[in-house]
Amino acid sequence: MWRVWKLYDPLRAMVAQGVFLFGLAAMIHLILLSTTNFNWLDGMSQAQYKAAQAAAAAKK
Repeated sequence: MWRVWKLYDPLRAMVAQGVFLFGLAAMIHLILLSTTNFNWLDGMSQAQYKAAQAAAAAKK
């Protein structure tokens, strides 16, 4: 394994890996935000919220 680090600078390799992982995480989050099921910022619509409240009240 030590021969690999003679070919590549460890600092540059770790920075490149960090940039890649950050870009991958941002891409995954943006893809999830573009869906209706996994968009945690919009939340439920007002009609869905009222229906959920009514269903919860009916169960009590």
